[in-house]
Amino acid sequence: MSEEVNVDEVEESAAPLIEHLAELRTRLLYCVYALLAGVLVTFVFAEPILNFLVTPLANILVENGQDPTLIFTSPQEKFFALFRISFLAGFMVAFPVIAYQLWRFVAPGLYKNEKGAFLPFIIASPVLFLLGASFAHFVVTPLAMRFFIGFADVLPTVTEALTNGEVGKVAGDGVDEIKTVILPSIRESLDITLKFIFAFGLCFQLPVLLTLLGMAGIVSAPGLRDMRKYAVVGILVLAAIVTPPDVVTQVILFTVVYLLYEVSIWLVASVEKKQKARLAEDGIFDDGDAV
Repeated sequence: MSEEVNVDEVEESAAPLIEHLAELRTRLLYCVYALLAGVLVTFVFAEPILNFLVTPLANILVENGQDPTLIFTSPQEKFFALFRISFLAGFMVAFPVIAYQLWRFVAPGLYKNEKGAFLPFIIASPVLFLLGASFAHFVVTPLAMRFFIGFADVLPTVTEALTNGEVGKVAGDGVDEIKTVILPSIRESLDITLKFIFAFGLCFQLPVLLTLLGMAGIVSAPGLRDMRKYAVVGILVLAAIVTPPDVVTQVILFTVVYLLYEVSIWLVASVEKKQKARLAEDGIFDDGDAV
């Protein structure tokens, strides 16, 4: 009899697991289909997107009197650059579908109040990422490009400089004058641009991350306030790693991330206040017991 009961229990526990795995497979397939569709659609617009991403670099080149021309050093370099852009843009286009499918998989296991708590974060996360990416593209990238390209000599255009032999002049036994000029590569220019976009996009996720940790009870508002001095050091180190050795850019990144940290403290405190109020209504929490 006991063996029959054990077999029944195993079968009952295995059935929901198989159903969950089948549900997960279906949701993942929908996500893959949405991503493929997004990549195919955005590949058509990959060239304009590339031009938009390298606009800060082109503007700085013009300011320095150089030709706003990007080169590629291998036959396949531009194709892979366009594919990389279409993949990232396609993911952004497909993200609402992907988020919806993941939500449909996770939501049945959440309580009603948990669904209401997590839904705003699902909406806020991409919005904050776009804000961070926009800040990086329109503010940080031009500053960084201006700093790096500022080390090159000012020439009328790259083509004229090479044609007229102004890059280097030889006099007598050696080099009389050497002028440096930048010939930006598509791949390397795209790398640094996307690095800034993703770095700032992820930094802008700080309020979402800390608020979720506060909801889970892992961090608290008083604890975050006590960690301010360590947070300042950590943000300064992050600014030194992510941004170029330009004080202005580092100060901008530090200011933005630190303000996000302060906003996170306020959000965590608000979450804790609501949690205490809900527990007090249920008779579980008593303000008089708080230390």
